Amino acid sequence: MALRSLLAGKTVRASSMLLGARGLHTFSLPDLPYDYGALEPVISAEIMQLHHQKHHQAYITNYNKALEQLDAAISGGDASAVVKLQSAIKFNGGGHINHSIFWKNLAPVQEGGGEPPKGSLGWAIDEDFGSFEALIQKVNAEGAALQGSGWVWLGLDKEMKHLLVETTVNQDPLVTKGPNLVPLLGIDVWEHAYYLQYKNVRPDYLKNIWKVINWKYVGDVYEKESGVHSSR
Repeated sequence: MALRSLLAGKTVRASSMLLGARGLHTFSLPDLPYDYGALEPVISAEIMQLHHQKHHQAYITNYNKALEQLDAAISGGDASAVVKLQSAIKFNGGGHINHSIFWKNLAPVQEGGGEPPKGSLGWAIDEDFGSFEALIQKVNAEGAALQGSGWVWLGLDKEMKHLLVETTVNQDPLVTKGPNLVPLLGIDVWEHAYYLQYKNVRPDYLKNIWKVINWKYVGDVYEKESGVHSSR
């Protein structure tokens, strides 16, 4: 829908005026809510620093560049350039979106990382997967089986009102699998997320990362998006 709108000349000109009036919005690297070494021994400080400062920053840099080029293409009415930029925007914008979620999905053990989900999220997991342990097994299996690079997600289908496990390739956000899907928990299974510590043994990384998952944050997002609240 958005792409079809951009290809309409009248809409392109209107968008150009709107962007020009508001100025181009760019994105910056978010701070982590913990130190780089706070997730050790599950994820090393070296991995966290490289992952955050180098990889996430690269997605943001390239996303901003693509948005600037898109602004120029829209201003010039260059529909061909607009189309060409879609893949760069999807890849780098997705990288920024996914990593921003990923950092919030993690927490040091001393700050509650790894504590099992409670309240309405815990009940929903039991209902939709049978048990918390069954959810972990499903995520680990699908994450390990994903060929190449990508993400494994715990998501909420807001239309069907149930939880699901899904994978996406490269830096595709979960919403690319369906407009009603909301990401609750995303685990990065690109090699840059674990290789320095776990080498090519992705299953070990997946097994250990549950020790630092921030289920409090995941539960808060679930309650906000589902409208189901409970006392914890």
